[in-house]
Amino acid sequence: MANIGVPKRQTITPKGRLRWIVHLFPLPALIIYAMFVVYPIFSAFTYSLYEWNGIKQGVFVGLKNFLTLFSVEPFNTMFWNAFGHNVIYFLVEMIVQNGIAFTLAFFIYRKLRGSGFLKVAYFMPRLLSVIVVGFLWKLILNPNYGALNTLLTNLGLGSWAKPWLGDPDTALLAIILVNCWFGIGFAMLIFLAGLQSIPEELIEAARLDGAKGISMLVKIILPLCMPAITIMTIFTFIQAFEAFELVYAMQGSMGEPFRSTDTLAVYFYRLAFSSAGGGDVAIGLGSALAVVLFAIVASVSALSLYLMRKREVQH
Repeated sequence: MANIGVPKRQTITPKGRLRWIVHLFPLPALIIYAMFVVYPIFSAFTYSLYEWNGIKQGVFVGLKNFLTLFSVEPFNTMFWNAFGHNVIYFLVEMIVQNGIAFTLAFFIYRKLRGSGFLKVAYFMPRLLSVIVVGFLWKLILNPNYGALNTLLTNLGLGSWAKPWLGDPDTALLAIILVNCWFGIGFAMLIFLAGLQSIPEELIEAARLDGAKGISMLVKIILPLCMPAITIMTIFTFIQAFEAFELVYAMQGSMGEPFRSTDTLAVYFYRLAFSSAGGGDVAIGLGSALAVVLFAIVASVSALSLYLMRKREVQH
């Protein structure tokens, strides 16, 4: 009678204990993600709100660094110049890199002879370091002894030879095309995965309805491959607006010649680490630029993913 009303002590079964242990498995990855992604983002935003004396944090200035970045010379001019180069970077990559990659993926999808070898060959440049690729192509494009100008001269096209990385009209385009060469293999695999995910029954049904050639590609294959195309578009946008390693390897941190190869990431590096942005406020301005760059990439990526999911629900 004395035990009436006393709740029984609950015991944790081995199965319940195992369930709790399983929930702890993502914890190391979450900690690493918080340390190297979340914390730097919040730190950059915090740093952008302060004035800096070298590497020493000064007084709180609010949005002054952002206003300086967008409205004070020469910071605003260099910002919009670099932003324009990032836009060009994205557009050329979308047309050249992804256009060629989709074409190659389509040929492989159609069971072209030797397609297995071609997949490996096209993806091979991706295995190289970006810095190695940059220095390699810098040698190839050298105006005096580079392989490209030598080849053009030997083919009787010496008038086409030029200092590709020394001419403001061709320097940025040369770097972007090198990046396209480097990234075609990865884009091709993404497109190939999208093509191979199309049910064969739909292709056969379209053939029975009379679809073939360009009509089959435009009306059947491309719409069904839109998820892969959207994903690759987002990847390309992120990569274009974070372009740094290849530009730095081929042209350094000053965006030479005459800022014609400057990008937002290179400009950020110059502001935050080389004191080229005005001495004491360099870290604050660099942090402000990092926040703006993050906002651009995050907002466009989120909008693209939202539209893609909305389209999938509608279909």
